[in-house]
Amino acid sequence: KYKLIDTASEATMAEGGVEKIGLPDGFLKYKRTDGSKAILELGKTDHKGAIQAILNMLTDPNEGCIKSYSEIDAVGHRVVHGAEKFTESVVINDEVKDMIRQCYDLAPLHNPANMTGIEAITALMPDVPQVGVFDTAFHMTMPPKAYIYAIPYEYYEKDDVRRYGFHGTSHRYVSARAIDMLGNPEHSKVICCHLGNGSSL
Repeated sequence: KYKLIDTASEATMAEGGVEKIGLPDGFLKYKRTDGSKAILELGKTDHKGAIQAILNMLTDPNEGCIKSYSEIDAVGHRVVHGAEKFTESVVINDEVKDMIRQCYDLAPLHNPANMTGIEAITALMPDVPQVGVFDTAFHMTMPPKAYIYAIPYEYYEKDDVRRYGFHGTSHRYVSARAIDMLGNPEHSKVICCHLGNGSSL
């Protein structure tokens, strides 16, 4: 999934996503500037090819909304798992990439794909800063009594097995927005539910 946002006006300039990556019927779906939706058949592609297709669409003379990559000031990546290594969003550098790779065992379906996206942007737009936003960072204020499981402690020490919490980017926004809508009480206790492609409470 992607969005191109003009941060000055907070307007969404483009949005869409690539589906069925790795399958012969992969496609890019996107919303045109007039709000209509369209699909571009891609065939079999990998994550790097998917990102290239997105960038091609953003700069397409007929369907795009920018003339060149140089109009993109920064790229943010939602990274599923930051383990205990990340408690906030960070600018991505080689050290951060290594730390994301160290979390592969904790999120084998997600983090390698996240890294593919990061590396694709690095290759295509090497001078554009990238930021990693970690789903687990929001939950890093949990005390040990909340995140340690009732299993042998060595599993935590050796294999990082603990409660991490997920969908943190969603929970951070929803809880803050709910508090704001309720009048921003000083001491708020909010239960929020993320229900969709994966669910958490």
